[in-house]
Amino acid sequence: MRKQIAYQFAALVLAVSTGPGPVRANDSAAELSIGGLQFLRSNTIAIESEDLRISLDRVEVRYQFVNTSDKPVTLTVAFPLPDIDLSEGETIALPSSDPVNFVDFATKIDGAPAKFQLDQRATIGGKDVSALLRQFKLPMLPIGKSEIRVADLPEATRVKLADEGLLMPAGTNDKGRQQYAAAWVAKTSAVRQQTFPADRKVVVEHQYRPSVGTSSDTILRWVLRNNKSLSAEVQRYRKQYCITDAFLADLDKRAGKGQLNAAMIQERRISYVLTTGANWAGPIRSFKLAIDSGGDRLVSFCAGRLKPISPNAMEFSADDFTPDQDLKILILGRF
Repeated sequence: MRKQIAYQFAALVLAVSTGPGPVRANDSAAELSIGGLQFLRSNTIAIESEDLRISLDRVEVRYQFVNTSDKPVTLTVAFPLPDIDLSEGETIALPSSDPVNFVDFATKIDGAPAKFQLDQRATIGGKDVSALLRQFKLPMLPIGKSEIRVADLPEATRVKLADEGLLMPAGTNDKGRQQYAAAWVAKTSAVRQQTFPADRKVVVEHQYRPSVGTSSDTILRWVLRNNKSLSAEVQRYRKQYCITDAFLADLDKRAGKGQLNAAMIQERRISYVLTTGANWAGPIRSFKLAIDSGGDRLVSFCAGRLKPISPNAMEFSADDFTPDQDLKILILGRF
């Protein structure tokens, strides 16, 4: 459904764009949600503080943990990378061509680089099909140097993968031969064992390149958001990013109300999984968020309990913070 809306949006941009020169449709790539250390809920390890900085090319987060018990606690900590649904691969924005660590994830513990293992598997409808891919020596995530051409696979392999649901029909070629595309979901996690000494703080830092959704126009421009056929999608934007009338008024000043996107306003979208912070003992005692838009651009997201630190900076904070929603950030401007 989302893909259908994207096509409708692109068609509408073409329809309202007039004048000389080439017409640019709404080329769009979707962002992937990522963020948050995960493990089974702990009653002894608490987050003393979390400092999160999100920009278009880097996400950095610094946790300060404390073991509230009188004994060392060792836990398996997992950092889940986004699930990659290969059936929608052409619309997904991947920040790296590495078929395993495709967000260039790195972590430190008390300032020293920490080792971790990357666990990757493939699923169809919740069923693990990794063994079948390994049987045919196929990658879980076929990107970069691991990219595969389905048409080059042996006929018997294609038939077996199609029968198991790993390949889906994708039209025919000019000779009428059936074509197939990958249809499994690649799941990846960075996993490590973490020991938290008794009654001592431990600093954990990680950074990675975010998956940034992009569009060469924005559905929130006046001429598009006032088109009745796009009203449902506009309302979704308003709800998902907490778009205010003041935000739209500022956008109209920059973009105008003409049919052409003469101001070349584009959008970027970043998603961050924040709710995993509720897996630890008690609330996050001190939480800070900084959003760097990279220039004079409009930013909107649902702040919830977060309060601005200053009126002129995209910085927010909260004490005794239990995140109950994930972050979805919209950035509009020239890029």
